[in-house]
Amino acid sequence: MNSTQSVKDVADRAQGGLRPAPSLEGVYVLGHLSDPHLSTLEGVRPGELVNKRVLGYLSWLRRRRFEHLPGVLASAVQDLRSMDPDHIVITGDLTHIGLPGEFVQVRAWLERLGPPRDVTVIPGNHDAYVRASARQTLTHWLPYLASDGMQGDGPPDALFPSLRLRGPLALIGLSSAVPTAPFLASGAVGQVQMARLEEILRRTAEQGYIRVVMIHHPPVPDVVGVRKHLRDAPALRSVLERLGAELILHGHAHAFSLKSLNTARGRVPVIGAPSASARGGSLHPAGGYHLYRFSRVGRRVEMEVACRSYAPATGRFTAAATRTLELPLSLRS
Repeated sequence: MNSTQSVKDVADRAQGGLRPAPSLEGVYVLGHLSDPHLSTLEGVRPGELVNKRVLGYLSWLRRRRFEHLPGVLASAVQDLRSMDPDHIVITGDLTHIGLPGEFVQVRAWLERLGPPRDVTVIPGNHDAYVRASARQTLTHWLPYLASDGMQGDGPPDALFPSLRLRGPLALIGLSSAVPTAPFLASGAVGQVQMARLEEILRRTAEQGYIRVVMIHHPPVPDVVGVRKHLRDAPALRSVLERLGAELILHGHAHAFSLKSLNTARGRVPVIGAPSASARGGSLHPAGGYHLYRFSRVGRRVEMEVACRSYAPATGRFTAAATRTLELPLSLRS
């Protein structure tokens, strides 16, 4: 998809067209993982460590490899599978410094996690650590990134916003992953994505979908500091405030966060998930992931948020907290 193609083209090719949302019957369960940092930098060659990647490698060598553990992530996946979600989303930072070899490692892990029809991914800032060829990086994840019906034959920034229809949900993926200077981890969505997002939000609302917007960087204030913030968050919030959504998911902060955004259609929950691979310590809480259970109550949609957290003493994930929220959507009779 190139920058001149409209979102109508995306929607019309997605699953044969943007059909009306199916009725929400029973419970639809969405699993949310974030910031797994699952790749390893073992055996990286010195020639691969140029520019900012040198600092990232040193951070991994000294600290991150002891914080993000494969065993914790494996326990998270095992626990998540036992919950049998209908779909899984991952809101970025699957790699450490965005090396081509890391993208290959992640693709193999994704294939073990599930097929692209069951798993949706968006990138994070660590997945765009420096400027790199898409053929060596995001192309490896294409089946898990691209909109329904899209081949993704354009540049990576043309993949987003992505639109994937899963049951009553419209999963709308934004990319805030942009290369930054050393010691910065900020992000940006950009005007092109936001213009496409407006049409996607409008069309999916017309068809009655529960619109779930996914982005790596938190789009609301007071979650991360300036060094890690979303640079064009006010502009993105303006789009969301005008056109609404039903749920906004993010990662990046490595901690649970529950905020809200007031929109023309009502108050929208903005939920951040912790790192799914964190062992826990002085810097960040232990690993966790979320389950969102959507159900119908009359003409309204209720969503139960279930937080699952890693218990170092047992090496397992257990229930941490549960909260029920009403989403700003009136279902058709």
